[in-house]
Amino acid sequence: MKYLVVGFGNIGQRRARLLGTRCAATVDPAAAGATSRAVEDIAPSSYDAVILATPNESKLDYVGRFLAEGKPVLVEKPLLFSSRAQAEALARGARRGAVWYTSYNHRFEPLIARLRQLLADGAVGKLDRVRMLYGNGTVRDWIGSWRESGGGVLEDLGCHLLDLCGFLLGHEHERYVLWDLRPVESGTFDYGLFGSTDRRVVLEVGNVFWKNCFRIEVWGSAGSLHLEGLGKWGGATLVHRKRVLPSGVPGEIREEQPAGDVTWQADLAEFERRVAAGEGSLENDWRIAEALHSLLEQSRALSPRADTSR
Repeated sequence: MKYLVVGFGNIGQRRARLLGTRCAATVDPAAAGATSRAVEDIAPSSYDAVILATPNESKLDYVGRFLAEGKPVLVEKPLLFSSRAQAEALARGARRGAVWYTSYNHRFEPLIARLRQLLADGAVGKLDRVRMLYGNGTVRDWIGSWRESGGGVLEDLGCHLLDLCGFLLGHEHERYVLWDLRPVESGTFDYGLFGSTDRRVVLEVGNVFWKNCFRIEVWGSAGSLHLEGLGKWGGATLVHRKRVLPSGVPGEIREEQPAGDVTWQADLAEFERRVAAGEGSLENDWRIAEALHSLLEQSRALSPRADTSR
């Protein structure tokens, strides 16, 4: 399968390198090194599928255009619909069975997949509570860019945690409550704290953490799971603690993931599997978009002056 990469920023360049000779062309109106400045300059016959790594505001138009040409599209997260009807209309416009798939590559972190398996096997017993944290210190890289608008860190990092709520916990119809969402150093939201309405799942995101951090902690009646780190940041650790009754120091099983990001290749393979099966990501995309809309609406209701959308 040959690919057209649209958007040649950091992520687009990474995708093109991964594809190697399978990358037919790259398109970006401004970025140095792109093959062309416009999609129209590339013959549709030269590529079979598209990787879309553009700013959020242009994604829907591009996806609709390529689907109408019968080209499947891998979309860099998130894909934000204003309504369920908009998502369904996009799917109806596809030709020749083309689908889109929105990439949430953290699903393919080996220890996140392992954590999911342990949960499915009942390793913690009856699930009680979950905490997830995703933070980095990139806020100054945002300033003056397209990222300094809209939902800010909710769209950048919060969508990953919302995806993992579905992937790990089976959340399909969960509603989320906002506790804190504000700009700290940028013109948009760069810190957020929110969670499930029953307060058993707590999610924290921000790009005002000066050391990269990723953490998932799960507690249940039989023990707990503690994941720390990502492959791209030097590796990860997963600790399974087995509860001792009536009390006492729990037994521990520790698993280590070496440094190195294996998620992009696995994510591409998942896209190609879905293309062959005609299986898109509409349901997950709408679930995440709906949650983000709700959180931003709660922010406007709580503090009208905090609305940083443009």
